[in-house]
This record gives sequence, C-alpha cells and structure tokens, in this order.
Amino acid sequence: MSGLVRAQQQNRDTDSVSLYDSAVRRAPLRGALVDLYRYRALVRLLVARDMTVRYKRSLLGVTWTVLNPLLITLVMWGVFEHLFHSSIPGHIPYIVYILAGNLVVTYFQQGVNMTAASIASSAGMLTKVYVPPVIFAFSAAASGAVNFVYGLVPLVVIQLSTGTGVAPTFVLVPVPLLFFLLMIAGIGFFLATYAIRYDDVLNLIGVVMVLVAYITPTFYPVTIVPAQFRRFFYLDPVFPYVETFRYLEYGGPRPSWVAAAYILVSGLVGFAVGLRVFVRRWPSLAVLM
Repeated sequence: MSGLVRAQQQNRDTDSVSLYDSAVRRAPLRGALVDLYRYRALVRLLVARDMTVRYKRSLLGVTWTVLNPLLITLVMWGVFEHLFHSSIPGHIPYIVYILAGNLVVTYFQQGVNMTAASIASSAGMLTKVYVPPVIFAFSAAASGAVNFVYGLVPLVVIQLSTGTGVAPTFVLVPVPLLFFLLMIAGIGFFLATYAIRYDDVLNLIGVVMVLVAYITPTFYPVTIVPAQFRRFFYLDPVFPYVETFRYLEYGGPRPSWVAAAYILVSGLVGFAVGLRVFVRRWPSLAVLM
C-alpha cells in the first residue's frame, strides 16, 4: 500500500502495532499531540540519550548539569554581593537568591536553544525513518527540564547550609515547571520552523538569550527599579517564572495573580501556538532537510 509505513513501538499496556498512513488527513495540532503521547517512550529514550551523549567525553559527566549554573552563580556572587546583597527582600542569602534565578534562566536558554536546533540536528534520522519531528523538538525541551531538576540539588543544599531552609511550598515546584516546559517547547517549535530554513536564526537566538539573562532580575532585586517601570518586567517571558520559583523554593515574596495567570497562559497558549505553526509548516520544510 502506497504511503503506508509500519512502525512498531512497545507500549506498557499493550503490544499493539501502530500504523502510520500518510494518506490519512488529521487535524495538525491534534495529530501532533497524539504523536507525542504515542511516542512517549521514544521521548524518554531521546532525553536519556541527550544526557549521555552531551557529556560522553567529560570526566565529570552529568555533574556538569549541576556545576554549570553553580559556577556562574559563584562568579556573580563575588562580583555583585556588595552592590545588591542588602537590597534582597527578606534578607535571603545572596547566593541563594542568585542561584534560584540562574536555574530558571539557564533552563530557558538551554531549552530554547536545543529545541530550536533539534530538527536540523536530527535531519539524518528524519530522512531515513518515519518519526514525528515534534518528538525530537519536545525531547530537547524535556532534556532541559531534567537539567533543571538536577540543578535543584545544590540549591537545596545551599539553602539548608545557610539556614534559609526549604519552604513547604517546594513540593509545588513541578507545577510551574510543567508550564515552563510547555512554554519553552512552544517557543522552540516556532523558532525551529525558521532555523531549518535560515541558519542566522540560531545565531540571533544566542544574542537574545544573553539579553534575557541581563534583563531578568537574577543578580539584582526588582526593588531597585522604580515602581512605575516594574510592570515592564512582564515583557520578559522568564520573569514571572523566576518570581514564582523563588517563592516556592525558599519562601520569597509572593508573586502576584498576574504572574500566576501569565504562567498558565504562557504555558498552554505558547505550546499550542508554537506547535500549530510548526506542524502546519513542516510539509514545506521537510523538503529542505
């Protein structure tokens, strides 16, 4: 049968064989969501592969997922402590304040970069076997989430060693993390549609990520900015997540209802829009692979 590709995939619940028929028309967005669920085992495999391959030639291995934000935090701590320490709300140790913000910004940077580049870097496999391209993009965003979880380990250790403690709300961290993953994946889907056609997109993303790192209040408190200008922080897609994670991790200032609404909308809408753009343009992009 023309256009029929037989794909066998193990499922925890059934041993059924999944069939993909290119002649069958499906709603693009719904079809992509179905693919993400159907190939969830492959997503886990790709995340594990990414963690293994990235540090294959490294002596410290996956320890670098912890060391990277920690070393950046130590540098910023040494440079900016005397400038901003006294202005941190709640008299939180400055190193805790910086590391909590850096973990969020680092995940955003890594997640968007990896997701945007994931399709182009997987061209060899995509042109040989049928695998929904959204699987590679989403697994790249999920790999960044795994790095974020690893990064929480030194943060908790530092919080305990400095007497800050861990807030009871820490158990709720997975909730905004899920929406953060969806937003990052959505942004990555959108950018991947252009990164396949134009290599300049990835270079531009690198510049924007540096800008986000300085705009987001990771090493300086929001309180030093005049009140009439603070609302502009909500133009930064990472700011509401930084404030929310700080509140959940060590009991920082409670985020406003605007931040909570932003997290909900940015996760769901961002993911849906980015995914819709990607799957609709994929047929014309596939010929460029």
